[in-house]
Amino acid sequence: MNRVTHGQVAHGQFTHRQITHGQVAHRQITLGQITLGQVALGQVALGQVALAMLRWIWSSLLWMWRSGHSFLRFLRGYVTRCLSRVRGLVHSALGWRDGCGTPGDPEVEDPQPGSPESGGGGGGRHDADWDSEEYRVDATDELYCDYDSTWDTEDSQQDTFRKTRRPTESNNYKFSRFEGAARDMQNYRHNYPPGPARQERNLSWSPGSSSNDKPNLEFYLGERRSLPDGLYINDFHNNWKGDYQKLEHVHTFIQWLFPLQEPGMNSRASTLTQEEIKAFCDSSAAKENLLKSYKLMLDFYGIVLCDENTGDVEKALNWRERFDNLDRNTHNCLRITRILKCLGTLGFPHYQYPLVRFFLKETLIEEQLPRVKDSVLNYFVFAVLDKRQRRRLIRFAYSHYEPKDEFVWCPKKIQMIWSMQDAKSPHLEFEPEVNAEHK
Repeated sequence: MNRVTHGQVAHGQFTHRQITHGQVAHRQITLGQITLGQVALGQVALGQVALAMLRWIWSSLLWMWRSGHSFLRFLRGYVTRCLSRVRGLVHSALGWRDGCGTPGDPEVEDPQPGSPESGGGGGGRHDADWDSEEYRVDATDELYCDYDSTWDTEDSQQDTFRKTRRPTESNNYKFSRFEGAARDMQNYRHNYPPGPARQERNLSWSPGSSSNDKPNLEFYLGERRSLPDGLYINDFHNNWKGDYQKLEHVHTFIQWLFPLQEPGMNSRASTLTQEEIKAFCDSSAAKENLLKSYKLMLDFYGIVLCDENTGDVEKALNWRERFDNLDRNTHNCLRITRILKCLGTLGFPHYQYPLVRFFLKETLIEEQLPRVKDSVLNYFVFAVLDKRQRRRLIRFAYSHYEPKDEFVWCPKKIQMIWSMQDAKSPHLEFEPEVNAEHK
């Protein structure tokens, strides 16, 4: 340090160079602490701003995700596929095995694969031996349903209606709804076994009718008017097609166009009898008119029957408008269930599979008709009489349903088998084959 004179000290005349090293170091440390504190405060402020922005972005994305915003449909599908692929890789790493076999027997006569009666449900590597021991389901399964015989074998099928109802082990709301639907669909598929419900149907005849009357067949042959509308079958076919207001808001015609062995909301319509069903199926004129009725309602829903032999369907040109109406007015799900039941009863069971598969594709893959999806899974699928085709539809649904842990339409044991199969071949998606002549 430079020499300082006594006079300079006395008058406090210090130059910058005359400050001691200790004073300089102390000032530098103090300034450094202030600077570091300012930086730290700035980082905290920036972190809070960034966190707020992330929260806003996340809430916006979550809202759009849940509401099915069209802009995020691709992203949602992509993320879902990525998660499925990750799950598949994890399963592969665990060494889970695959299962294979031959087709199982349906509840009705099993048509040959590829025939028109098969509904276009061809074979393929996924036609596992669903009647093998591997697919036997115990009543203790978390998602076992007493009222669903889809996974029953010939040995257990005869006891379907003598099971003791057990308390469900699943509190899942979706599973509870499925159980309620399964009871109705099981009764239909097994031709309404004796019981109180059958007695109620036998008492549902219109006033003045006799046991020899065939009101539904006579209506379809143009010999009787519907009640209470007072219209012949040709009036509906010629005047109601394309009149979407009438088809939507009139509720007394559907029971006449698609009669069942169970009563509907129209007390002036009659239920089918076994004699009437046989006579209807033997009448080419009645079946031709039923086909026209089917086309009439398909048009109302924005669907076209593109092959009368196989029953294959596709979207109509005005499908967006009609899908919007169907999604808003979900009472039409009851109508479609009735249509599917009627097709199976009156000679068109091979039309069931293509229509149900169409709705599964539109709801699960194309993400259309969100308010219809539960009805497709609870009712439409289980209206299919052919057990083999029904199993394939459930397999198809499981392959495309997300999240998998909310799938309740078949036992957990079977879901695990399918997960193992998918894990072994994660790049392959289950897709029921169609008739090669009508692809």
